[in-house]
Amino acid sequence: MVVTSIRLPSSLASLSSHTIRFSWHRSATSLPSYALPLFRPPFQVRLRSVSAEEDSEVQLSADQSEMIFMGTGTSEGIPRVSCLTNPLKKCPVCSKATEPGNKNRRLNTSILIRRLSSSGSCNILIDVGKFFYQSALRWFPTLGIRTLDGVVITHSHADAIGGLDDLRDWTNNVQPSIPIYVAERDFEVMKKTHYYLVDTSVVIPGAAVSKLQFNIISEEPFFVHGLKITPLPVWHGQGYRSLGFRFGDVCYISDVSDIPEETYPLLKDCEILILDALRPDRSSSTHFGLPRAIEEVRKIQPKRTLFTGMMHLMDHEEINGYLAKFMESEGLDIQLSYDGLRIPVKL
Repeated sequence: MVVTSIRLPSSLASLSSHTIRFSWHRSATSLPSYALPLFRPPFQVRLRSVSAEEDSEVQLSADQSEMIFMGTGTSEGIPRVSCLTNPLKKCPVCSKATEPGNKNRRLNTSILIRRLSSSGSCNILIDVGKFFYQSALRWFPTLGIRTLDGVVITHSHADAIGGLDDLRDWTNNVQPSIPIYVAERDFEVMKKTHYYLVDTSVVIPGAAVSKLQFNIISEEPFFVHGLKITPLPVWHGQGYRSLGFRFGDVCYISDVSDIPEETYPLLKDCEILILDALRPDRSSSTHFGLPRAIEEVRKIQPKRTLFTGMMHLMDHEEINGYLAKFMESEGLDIQLSYDGLRIPVKL
């Protein structure tokens, strides 16, 4: 076993003045001790199965489904090309992200819900960003995922809808069409950014484009293949509405700068909270930073929290080392997510 100390970067100085000590075993299938509470019942994950690259065969019970983190990064992704080509300054996180299997490598924020039920299984994707093809290429063959039974959209920025065109591979070669669930305001954006997918009459005869079925959703609950999904309205910058979603006892809020008071009752009794946390020191005008995200965890009181949407100032191991102290001091189970993380859930 290796024991080491990490001095938090200056950007975290306001959060902690202490050196965080943690340990891990050299076995590739072991997790640091502070990660273990994430995998307690009722979610019981085999430790070897938390990463798709480590083990493609998560053993689920008959009543379990799973979430797969397709991406956990910002719009430009990590590593940044600008960091890797900078001759004057080395970016530690982007440099680490070039290493095979490093958890700092992050594509556009998105999750896939693999739901198992008595009637079969279905795959529901939340957001299809501009790096969707790379995410699907990385995880779908490994995990044996072939069909997409629905795509739910949080908002109409490029990192949430930029991959709509890539869905042609599925509708041309796997299945006749894919239903898209989107708010009216975001559908209006799609009419401009992806006009040829909304109005296929403009497509040249014989051309192959994604065949999508657009379903307009409001801020009321709706169903996708029998799964009840409850929208969680939030602000993603002043005056810009985005949606989080609740399915079962999982609450997913990927892009948020403020949570309206009327949304908090929808977060009650949340088992797993997946929440936006862009940077370690402060919030931006459109995203929670780590301090604000932690404040929201205290307010919402989920059993477990996974932060997502991290930029290149968020080093996976260093930040997780810092977050470990909240379990000891406040009983808050908080970690950073990472691309390929798999969490069994009951839906």
